[in-house]
Amino acid sequence: MEKLTDKFIWKSLKEGDLNAYSVLFESYYPQLHNYGLKISKNVALTEDTLQDFFMYIYEHRENLSDLDTIAPYLFTSYKRFLLKVMKKNEKIKHTDFSMETFVDVQFTAEEVITNQETENFKNKNLSSLLNKLPKRQKEAIYLKYYSGLKAKEISEIMGINYQSVVNTLHKAIKSLKEEIAIVKLFN
Repeated sequence: MEKLTDKFIWKSLKEGDLNAYSVLFESYYPQLHNYGLKISKNVALTEDTLQDFFMYIYEHRENLSDLDTIAPYLFTSYKRFLLKVMKKNEKIKHTDFSMETFVDVQFTAEEVITNQETENFKNKNLSSLLNKLPKRQKEAIYLKYYSGLKAKEISEIMGINYQSVVNTLHKAIKSLKEEIAIVKLFN
């Protein structure tokens, strides 16, 4: 069977097709769940808000804009949805979310195991190095290497231009390489 395009899935969803809704849910739930956990650090809250978010999308499907690619819209919208719920529940310190556009993503050793490119480093060391990066760099790294998104999609999610994403990823990788070189000297 031919792979369905994002544009077709979204158009079908907007027309009320439950199969398209199911495909959307199954395709994006795992990625959004992982992203939500990075933001909320709370499994129950993430799962509840994600289910509410998907219900909201289906209930308001007629009012949704047309899309060519779904991922940037879902990541951006879910991030806003989750932060709004967290603020409402007062789980976060009083923060002006209009200014707080980058979330403080924390990497776990398990994620590093899955995506580790070098065998010379222990998982704990790499996750520690990743967590030392600035928020903006951590979020870009997470979206690129752990969610598999393209720089263009990341720019939409993070609300920055394409070149800023490329520069941010470059700075993060450069910083990691420098830190890794220092660690190698002492091992």
